[in-house]
This record gives sequence, structure tokens and C-alpha cells, in this order.
Amino acid sequence: MEKIGKKITIVLWALVIVSVILIISLMVNINESNEQDPAMLSWINTNLIWVYILLAISAGLAIFFAIFHTLSDKKAAKGGLISVAFLGGVALISYLLASPEIPQFTGVDKFIADGLTGQTVKLVDTGLIATYIMLAISVLAFIAGPIIRIVRK
Repeated sequence: MEKIGKKITIVLWALVIVSVILIISLMVNINESNEQDPAMLSWINTNLIWVYILLAISAGLAIFFAIFHTLSDKKAAKGGLISVAFLGGVALISYLLASPEIPQFTGVDKFIADGLTGQTVKLVDTGLIATYIMLAISVLAFIAGPIIRIVRK
């Protein structure tokens, strides 16, 4: 296990060094004029690609370790599945309550011309309703938590 820890430390330091080199090279090549500089755009693109690579690596590792932890701890798996089922229920309720009607307001024609459809509006409405439901649940839990603890004593 100690060899794995050393290898992970080496990989992390390599990632940090590459990141620092890219950031320093970007900062050194900053163009202060308002003209579009192809070299500067190239450095920005290089840094963005590096960020995407780091994002993909971190997301992959997060998913891998979440699955590994779930498979190794049955109690955690049960709690995780209950959480996923709860979030799925909130998403389903939100989707069923959402309306596909495009709201009418000044300037809506521009959005419709840009591709706004009833399905897009329904998905946005679903997200808003899910946010409201989760906010209401968290406020209720914040208020009810101390009351329940007092009653149990």
C-alpha cells in the first residue's frame, strides 16, 4: 500500500508542475493591447484543454471511488440508493408538474427564433420546481430538526 501512496504522490506532483508551467506561460505571454493575438489565444486554448483533462480525470476518479466504496460497504450502498431514489422522485414530481408553455413577455420572439421550444421550457421549469422542492425540504428540516430532538428527549 505504501508503494501506491508514493506513486499517487508522484502523479499529483506531476499534475501540479504541469499546471504551474501552463499558468506561468500564460501569464508571461499576456498581451496588453486590445488586438487579437493568435499566440495568446493558443495559450488560452492550451490551458482550457488542460482544465478539461483535469476535470475528466477528477470526475472519473470520483465515480470510480464512489462505486468502489458502495461495493465495499453495504450500509453505505443502502443509504446511497435511498438518496438516489429520493432525488429521482423529486425529479419525476418536478417533471410532471412542469409546463411546456412558453411564457409570454416582451422580447420572447427573439428566444423563440433562437430555438426555444416547449420541451426546453419544460426542462427549465422542471429544474426550477426541483430547486423549490429541495429548498422547501431543507427549510423544513432546518426548522423541524431541533424540534424533533427536543421531543425525543
